[in-house]
Amino acid sequence: MNVTFDITRTGGQLGPVKFRLGRQIVEPFSTAPWCDKPGAEKLIPLLRELRGDFFCAPFGDGPPWRGEAHPPHGESANGTWKVHPSECGRLVATLRTRVRAGKITKIVEAREGETNLYQTHLLEGFQGGMCLGHHAMLDFTRNGAGIISTSKLRLAQVLPAPFEHPIQGGYSSLKQGAWFRHLDNVPMADGGKTDLTRYPAREGFEDLVMLHHKDADDFAWAAVVFPDKKFVWFSLKNPANLASTVLWHSNGGRHYAPWSGHHRGVLGIEDVTAYFHLGLAASLSDNPWKEKGVPTSLDLTPNKSTRIPYTMGVAPLAAGFDSVRSIQRMATGIRLTAASGAHIDHAVDTTFIQ
Repeated sequence: MNVTFDITRTGGQLGPVKFRLGRQIVEPFSTAPWCDKPGAEKLIPLLRELRGDFFCAPFGDGPPWRGEAHPPHGESANGTWKVHPSECGRLVATLRTRVRAGKITKIVEAREGETNLYQTHLLEGFQGGMCLGHHAMLDFTRNGAGIISTSKLRLAQVLPAPFEHPIQGGYSSLKQGAWFRHLDNVPMADGGKTDLTRYPAREGFEDLVMLHHKDADDFAWAAVVFPDKKFVWFSLKNPANLASTVLWHSNGGRHYAPWSGHHRGVLGIEDVTAYFHLGLAASLSDNPWKEKGVPTSLDLTPNKSTRIPYTMGVAPLAAGFDSVRSIQRMATGIRLTAASGAHIDHAVDTTFIQ
């Protein structure tokens, strides 16, 4: 098997994940520096296990919504999952939620001969609107500087609320609420511009932006090229399930516990249907993105299950491959084409996200 993965019972957090590329083993995802250290047991479950990727329902944190007081990123990221007997390369776990009663089934699958990871979350028995999504976090300290790209943008905005508060020891660098058209030309609070396609950057700051894609109805992507380790990481999603992408740049801008300035070189590439990370109330209420036609929640009904499929993978870099310009569906998978014109043909089941 070319992919091995672990998962925490608490929070159902996926990581570490190891991909075999020829003779090389790559680990794209981060694990918070305090995990498994003395004192971590005092943290809320989400932070105690913070690693890899996890499923959020609801996505984000905010005030209670009609009596529902969810923990940050939901019970799905904090509760204790029941892991069921599974076959090699496939894990099945379930969670019964209490804040809003329902059942979530998590299926994580690695397939023989591939360097991809397929995830399904099946939501059953829930009633009402829900913001949700994945919370993948990539490690640029272990893997070196990377070049980020996504599907073509229709809308993009810096978080229109304070992300950090200096009085609490948190600092942000981007211009609050600024709209932008391209990742390489984003307004900063000091009046300048910055390039979000290159990371790590803006050391000493935490920033959050949200993106909505326009170039496909049933197929959208994000990708990072890691030149030092000679691989590319990508995610594939169906915008009908996961309408937007939140980018969380965590590079030492939080000086309060447990972050204490040590959480650096981490980029969250978080594929969601939500209004930023502002939680259920903000996502279900009127908001500027909803007014522009972007869904910020999904309607769940108890007599119909909702399936959220998601794929992540890695591939070795081809000669001359610099940054991902496009990802196209092919008969046997996808073609990643670089800005330089080089391309990588990669085997993956694209029907999984349909």
